[in-house]
Amino acid sequence: MAWLHATPKPDPNSRRGKLENQPPPISRREQMKKDGIQPQMPPNPAPHIIGRFIEMGMTQSDGMGRTVLSWSEISAWCERTMINLPPWESRLMRELSSAYLSEGRVAESGTCPPPWRGIVTQRERDVSEANLDRLLG
Repeated sequence: MAWLHATPKPDPNSRRGKLENQPPPISRREQMKKDGIQPQMPPNPAPHIIGRFIEMGMTQSDGMGRTVLSWSEISAWCERTMINLPPWESRLMRELSSAYLSEGRVAESGTCPPPWRGIVTQRERDVSEANLDRLLG
């Protein structure tokens, strides 16, 4: 999810990175939606855990930017939802939050490959070919 939510930035030393009048950057997810591509997701054997993680907010803000979910944030979610997470699941929520933040930072590179890749759809091929034709003429 972090890879999809990331907004890729070109290398500042590249020709594209030095251009000044560029359109405002959008996330990969927004670009895929604009191109009509449905993002593929890996198999999820525990959807309830990912659902809880998303509901908790995945990260939190600390005034300096995004940070890992705090223990108090996880406890507050448990208290408000009346779901008593076992200790291993609470630790997992923090680990997922940390992994989400790490992947999000790495995924800001415009050349970062997705952490998971399914079968390439015909729509993805069409969009890639159209982009190459536009780029190369």
